[in-house]
Amino acid sequence: MRIGIDLGGTKTEIIVLGDDGATLLRERAPTPRGDYAATVATIASLVRRAEQKLGVGGTAPPIPVGIGIPGAESRVSGLIKNANSTWLIGKPLRADLEAALSRPVRLANDANCFALSEATDGAAAGATVVFGVILGTGVGGGIVVEGKVLVGPNAIAGEWGHNPLPGASEGRPCYCGRQDCIETYLSGPALALDGGADDEAALERYERRLARALAGVINLLDPDVIVLGGGVSNLDRLYDRVPRLWREWVFSDHVATRLLKNRHGDSSGVRGAAWLWG
Repeated sequence: MRIGIDLGGTKTEIIVLGDDGATLLRERAPTPRGDYAATVATIASLVRRAEQKLGVGGTAPPIPVGIGIPGAESRVSGLIKNANSTWLIGKPLRADLEAALSRPVRLANDANCFALSEATDGAAAGATVVFGVILGTGVGGGIVVEGKVLVGPNAIAGEWGHNPLPGASEGRPCYCGRQDCIETYLSGPALALDGGADDEAALERYERRLARALAGVINLLDPDVIVLGGGVSNLDRLYDRVPRLWREWVFSDHVATRLLKNRHGDSSGVRGAAWLWG
């Protein structure tokens, strides 16, 4: 068995997977926004309750725990950085969780967890190189190569949403302090501000922007599969129209990369956290 935790801004979810990937338990609890100590305590409580329900205890070894977070762990300090849940920033989250749970803990960015889930037993199962994209409140990305998450020496591999959108010149401000980030054009709120999914012209603009942005990923990474997640991924027309459009910007006479919808829906991130333990 393995435990996955998805630490979100409003809810914290736990899943326990069997060795075959079957879901043995899944629960949610409100995330105590703004309270770091209570966040650590909530995660520890979820793990303890899960193990009790599954009859794990006594001399049995504890179940491995992987956690997906909306940020990253600094390679230099071990402290959390780049987190939308700002009360985590600058905190030794992994060390504190290991102390609270009395076991090693693996942390990963939530977009990395999404990509790992879909590469392991999701839409991209069996693919060698997978790029997982979150198109939700924000825009994120994760890279999986031969079943392993690519993190990078700066712990920012796949941070696609905070590159500038190719061809953009509107000067849209981003919370990161830069302008014209991909996130400011391709997030769910950005689509809504532009007219929403019911506006044909807004959707066509969105599709061309997504195609340009993903063409840059293909030119750099050349993935076998790109998997979309987040609320915007439910627009089924993207999977037909965007690959037709991205040909204009991909530096190749043929584009074999597949654009696929996620298989595990809103369970993908928490499942990927569990798969951090292989």
